[in-house]
Amino acid sequence: MFETAELGRKVDKKTYKSRVPPLREELLRLQEEIRQRGTNQVILLFAGVDGGGKGDTVNLLHEWLDSRWMMTNAYAPPDELERQRPAFWRYWRDLPRRGRIGMFLSAWYSQPILDRVYGRSTPHEFDARLDRILSYETALADDDATIIKFWMHLSHSGQERRLKNLEQDPLTQARVTERDWENWRHYDRFIEIAEHVISRTHTGKTPWVIVEGEDACYRSLTVGETIRDTFQRLLGGAAQGARPTAASEDVIKTSRQKTKTKSTKNEPRDTAAHINVLTQLDMTQSASKEAYFEELRNLQAELHLLHLKARHRGVATLLVFEGPDAAGKGGAIRRVNAALEARNYQVHGVAQPTDEELAQHYLWRFWRNIPRDGYMAIYDRSWYGRVLVERVEGLAGEEEWRRAYAEINDFEGQLIEHGIILIKYWIHITKDEQLKRFKHRKRTPHKRWKLTDDDWRNRKRWEQYELSVHDMVQYTSTEKTPWTLVEGNDKRYARIKVLDTLRDRWVNVLGEATVPPARVVSAMSRRR
Repeated sequence: MFETAELGRKVDKKTYKSRVPPLREELLRLQEEIRQRGTNQVILLFAGVDGGGKGDTVNLLHEWLDSRWMMTNAYAPPDELERQRPAFWRYWRDLPRRGRIGMFLSAWYSQPILDRVYGRSTPHEFDARLDRILSYETALADDDATIIKFWMHLSHSGQERRLKNLEQDPLTQARVTERDWENWRHYDRFIEIAEHVISRTHTGKTPWVIVEGEDACYRSLTVGETIRDTFQRLLGGAAQGARPTAASEDVIKTSRQKTKTKSTKNEPRDTAAHINVLTQLDMTQSASKEAYFEELRNLQAELHLLHLKARHRGVATLLVFEGPDAAGKGGAIRRVNAALEARNYQVHGVAQPTDEELAQHYLWRFWRNIPRDGYMAIYDRSWYGRVLVERVEGLAGEEEWRRAYAEINDFEGQLIEHGIILIKYWIHITKDEQLKRFKHRKRTPHKRWKLTDDDWRNRKRWEQYELSVHDMVQYTSTEKTPWTLVEGNDKRYARIKVLDTLRDRWVNVLGEATVPPARVVSAMSRRR
């Protein structure tokens, strides 16, 4: 695979100096047009052998392009904050917004390759990590990210010369470490692993470009011209000399919305379609007032002890609440919160995405708020908006919401692999019960603000939402991340089921509470 990158290709300085000015001019023009359009984020990933020119190339691109609209991320081993999240958290966090360029060094390929070279992972584990990388890159590419991956290559002897030259220069000698020489001694193994990586992760949407790194002039032109050609294809073969038109402040929002097509697949199917996971729920279940308050006190006391145990053990928890308007999500969340220490949890109310969030993949805003080890995040609505409201309202095209099932499963799989306890609740009410609650809200001054025109509009699409929920459960309720369907016509019953489910999951992971809950009830009452 790397024979073509060991041919000794060079570009003389005269040729280089003549080709760089028009290349820079074209790159700047294309960069500005991409920025003005604001529909695509650009990701340039640099990997390869030590001394292959990755850092030099990134520095050069900052000279050639407009650095105001670029960002560079280079990764060391995870720090304490990063170790408390799934491995890909820091990469999602650092993504550039649409219209800008992000350059990544020592990123998501680095540690898997090193671990395989030095025998810290098995072939099966290595391939699983490559599959995770593919899922990540595919999710970004499917959401209009442009990804170019450069493998900067040197021969074994070329790498040795490069490292020695760097060591002899006082300005660069600090860049060469014993680790670099150790990697050089494992050169053949690195190349073997690199060939496997490139073969497995080179796709039409996320291609690898192998760059011969021996000659700096050749290397720089190859990278620059590859970026130029990719930008031209991205912009539809933009004509030479064309100038971008001025973009409005809301270019991201409008351009994204124009690409959405309302799907006819959301329409209710035949009679059989009305039999779904929601219609099979027993919505008559209820709890008496007396039994409710007794069970509520006991459960909250036990949950208080368990959440302190989770905090001490460094076990993070993430709760997701979904359901129709007026289903009682907020009331259930408040009963959970009453059992916790406020410093240990954060509630996230998910509304329409901001301009900043629209400038990223839809999962980006949720990756940012993953709880640290020992802490808790509670979502009032969540990433499932992609396959619910965005599907029904036509804000996501059919291809987008259909592929979202796999993207969500992969996202949640990473949470579980990191040790996060994930519990997903769908709190359901009947259509008649919803109407009753709407009318109550309208009559009650301190609740009237909760009722909006969107609530009434969503109600008219009840059957479409039921179909979407059925598909959501069918495709995303897995053995490790199951949905808990909560019969919510009786609020007391629903709240107890939510708390009981959380208690059971915590006990399953953490073990029983260390103190009988009854001893804590009075203490909690005094605290409140």
